[in-house]
This record gives sequence, C-alpha cells and structure tokens, in this order.
Amino acid sequence: MSMGHAGWQSWRSFTGDSAVTKQKLAPGTLRRIFRFGAPYKRELIIFLILVVIDAVIGTLNPLIFREIINKGILGHRVGLIEVLAGVIAGLAVAAAALSLAQRYYSVRVGEGLIYDMRSKVFEHIQRMPIAFFTRTQTGALITRLNNDVLGAQQAFTGTLSSVVSNVISVSLVLVAMFALSWQITLVALLLLPVFVIPARWMGRRLQTITRESYQLDAKMNTTMTERFNVSGALLVKLFGRTDEEARIFRERAGRVRDIGITQAMYSRIFFVSLMLTASLATALVYGWGGVLAARGALDVGTVVALTAYLGRLYGPLTALSNVQVDVMGALVSFERVFEVLDLEPMITDRPGAEPLPAGARTIEFDDVHFAYPTAEEVSLASLESVAKLEQTSSQQVLHGVSFTAEPGQLVALVGPSGAGKTTISSLVSRMYDVRSGAVRIGGHDVRDVTLSSLREAIGVVTQDAHMFHDTIRSNLLYARPEATEDELWEALSGGQIADLVRSLPDGLETMVGERGYRLSGGEKQRLALARLLLKAPSIVILDEATAHLDSESEVAVQRALETALEGRTSLVIAHRLSTIREADAILVIDDGRVVESGRHEELLAREGLYAELYRTQFQRQEVLEAVRD
Repeated sequence: MSMGHAGWQSWRSFTGDSAVTKQKLAPGTLRRIFRFGAPYKRELIIFLILVVIDAVIGTLNPLIFREIINKGILGHRVGLIEVLAGVIAGLAVAAAALSLAQRYYSVRVGEGLIYDMRSKVFEHIQRMPIAFFTRTQTGALITRLNNDVLGAQQAFTGTLSSVVSNVISVSLVLVAMFALSWQITLVALLLLPVFVIPARWMGRRLQTITRESYQLDAKMNTTMTERFNVSGALLVKLFGRTDEEARIFRERAGRVRDIGITQAMYSRIFFVSLMLTASLATALVYGWGGVLAARGALDVGTVVALTAYLGRLYGPLTALSNVQVDVMGALVSFERVFEVLDLEPMITDRPGAEPLPAGARTIEFDDVHFAYPTAEEVSLASLESVAKLEQTSSQQVLHGVSFTAEPGQLVALVGPSGAGKTTISSLVSRMYDVRSGAVRIGGHDVRDVTLSSLREAIGVVTQDAHMFHDTIRSNLLYARPEATEDELWEALSGGQIADLVRSLPDGLETMVGERGYRLSGGEKQRLALARLLLKAPSIVILDEATAHLDSESEVAVQRALETALEGRTSLVIAHRLSTIREADAILVIDDGRVVESGRHEELLAREGLYAELYRTQFQRQEVLEAVRD
C-alpha cells in the first residue's frame, strides 16, 4: 500500500463524523447487513483473498531489497541480483493484476449492492400510502436513495477492504520490522503520536465545518429546487424578490466557498504532516541505522528495508486509530436504509385478496367512520427533519357516512370546504382505509380485493391533474402502455383536445413541460380526461375538475366530461353547483356527515344547506357579472 493511498484512507477516517460512534444500532443490524451481502458472498470472499495477497506482496518487497543489497550487491553475486530483480518485477506485475482484479470484484459487489438497495427502497416507497408522502420531505427520501445507499455500499467495498488490508499490512510490517531491529521499530512507533494527536484535533474541527457544509449544501439544493420549478419562479417574480433571492444565495454559496478553502488547507496540512512524520522517521532510521551499520551492528540492507517499511506503516496505523468512525459510519448508513424498509405500508393487499370482478360498478358506503392516520403510523422523524414526530391524535373526519351510487349513476358531493368530500373520494380507491364501517365496490369490500385490480377499475381526475415532464404520447400511455395510435387519437377526441394536438408542430411528441405547465389549465384538464378515457375505467371520480377554469375552458371540459362519464358510475366533487344540476343524486356533506341527499330541485325545495349554498353562489355570480358589465 502506497503512502498516498494510505494517507487518503487516513484523511477520510479523520474527516468522518465521530458523532456516529455514539449512536446505538438496532438489534440485528449486523445480521441484516450480512443477509444483504449474501448474494455476493462468493465475490466478497474472492475480493478479500485478493486484498490479503496484495498486502502480503507489499510486505515482501522490502525484504527482497535487503537481500539484493546484502547478498547481491555487497556479495558481488550478479546472478542473484538479476533473479531478485526479476522477482520484484514479477511481484509488480502481480500487484498490478491484483489491483485490477480487486477493482473488478469491488465494482461487482458495490454496484450490485447499490442496485439491490435502491431498487428495494424505491419499490418500498412506491407502496407507501399517500399519507406518507404528505408528511415526508422529498429531499430526505432522495438522500436515502443516494447518500445512505452509497454509504452502505462503502461498508463492503471501502471500509471492509480497508480494515482487512490495513490490519494485515500493519501486522506483517510490524513483525518484519521487529525481526529486523526491535530498537529502531520502537523509536519509529514513538513518533506516531506526534502526528496522530494533532490530527485528531484537526479531525474534530473538520467534522464541525463538514457538517455545516452539508447543511449549507442541503439549503442551497432546497432553494434551487423550489425556485427553479415553474411555481417557485413565478412566485419570486410576482413578489419582485429576484435580487433578494440572489443575495441570500450568494451568502450561502460564499460560506460554502470559505469552508471549501478551509477544508483544502486542512487536507494539505494533514498530508504534509503525515509525510513530514514519515520523513522524520526515515531520517531517524537512516541516521541511527546508518551509524549501527557503520559500526557493524546492522547490515546496510536491513536499514533500507526498515526505511521502506515506514511508508507502509504510518498511513495504515493512522487509519486504524480512527477505524471505529469508519465502521460505525457505514453501519449507520445501513440502519438508515433499514429504517425506511421497516416502515410498513398501511395500505396493502390482505392475505387471500382476490381481483375485483370485471364490470363491478356499484359504490356503497356503509356507516363509514374515518380519521387520518397519525404521524407515528405513516412517517419517520428523520424523514420529516424533526427530532420527534407529532403526538397529536387525528380528529374524526367522517361520521357514519352511508350512501349508494348505482351502476351508471352520477352522484355529486357538495358542501363547504373541509367538509370531507375529497376524503370520501379517497376512500373509494383506498388511498386511505376506513376506521370502521365499509366501502364496497360491486358488493366487494375494497379491503378484500387486490389494490391493482381496484385501481384499474377507477379513474380519477383532480382539479390540478399532474403531468410528467414528457411528451403528450408518454403522458397518455401512462394510463395504458399497450394502447395503439388509433386508440390514442380516439381518447384525445373524446377529451375534446385532438384538434389542438394535431395543430402542434410535434403533435403527440410535444413536451408538456414540468407538471404540464406548457399547457393552459383547460388544455391540461382535457388531456387528463383523455388519459382517463384511454384507461377506460368502470368508475370515475372527479375532484373539482373544473374549479379553476375560465368559462370557455369549462365548456370544453364539460363536453369532454360528457364522454368520460357516459355509462360509468361517477362521483363528482363540485365547487360550481350549476355543473351538477342533472346529477342522479346530490349528497350534501357537512362536518363529515351526509346532511342532505336528493336531486337538484328536491334539495332547493327543502330550503336546507344546499339551497343556501346555491343561492350564495348564484348571488356571487350575479355580482361578478355586474362588476364585469
């Protein structure tokens, strides 16, 4: 092992956060780590064998130098010199081959582990309930998939190989040095604290500024993520905060720059100090050993061998003096990954769940009570960037809700904001599970059917339909990847947006932009309806799909809705009551209860909450029209 590589390992060890050594690992963490590495057991064994052989070869060279000098040069044995020189060349070739082989197996194991862990974490997060995503910071999840997975991978391919290699190298080097001259070896070891003690102090300083650097980087990443998306950029411009945002960013970036300079200088001081200590030890060996050699107490070859061993002693010893930080850092990364994997999804298929029968369209709510899950049920403190999760218990949102939507019926949900309308619609597709009572589709409790079949039968369009930053074609195919070209255009026609797409230069290959921002609100809603039509669900849920549209866009969307709802059982959450006059049934929701139900004319005649909401909205509309006139 060269001084440069050993020095880098030592530097990495000293810059690791020593705070990790104070953390207590969950029971069974090591066992789980070994299970994770089990598929790569063969590669790991070969990798470790190569590391050991490499360490042994590195220890042999100084002994060969000694023989060349003592028996070859001083003994005037040319043949021996040539043979030993050939051995050194052979060992160099072997070391190079070993280095390549080590790298190959290191990459095989490391990249395999990254693939396995990222895939498992991503799949697990995808299965989490929507409540999990409403609480969790996106950046924290991405960190688990990137930084922590890489840290866990480092445990196998970095920390493990470093510890094994350093332990073997130091052991072999010390045995050889003590055998050559125990007096010089002891004195050389006494010089080590001269470097290690200041390095530990410097390491603590580096840990502090490194943590600050990570925090500042995270803040800058958050700032860029929030300001560079369309909504953030629009907000900054509308409030005229461009200069202020630039000033704040410059301050943070300036601090990162200053920290970078400090880290670079500490790094240089570290390596210079390590090299200086090794040079002083070399001077000592040459000085003392040279005197002993001149007096005949020590041979010249031994002095050279001892000097060569010094370069293979200080770096590994320094790294091993702080190895606990490396090991615990890797183990903590594993534990942070396991922490996510151990958070069980609340919404899963029950044992024995069966697919929802085709054509099931009746929606039935039977005395449904519901409260949103608590933080402890769906989240982790570390993913919310808080020290402790909220302890507040959730309040009851729905109280004994019962109704039935028959096949082909359009049932409208109306009521004040926060009454529980969207919650009701979310229970149909099992975004959440009821606390008591039951939600049934076609007579089947939604908790007894498979999630895939349930969600295949349901199509949802919200007031802000999400579009991926991709083409119109890709966004449509998300609903049904096997759809043909004719089916795509048929869906677009049904969504009243085919003519617009045909008029675009790139047609179906037009990029919609982040969240569909290159489309107007009405265009995006019609594209969302086209996507729903392509899916062809038996049940449709519309959550205020026309709430934020202008009159012209609303007319176009309403025409698209007629196609989308035809022959399907529909739940429609309506803000504009004029749009649901023809509904087969209107449910008036207030404080989580169905307080009225009936058709439009019946509810107006009752002079209840619906009539009050309708008159209030109608009067507001008259005022707005009068203002416009």
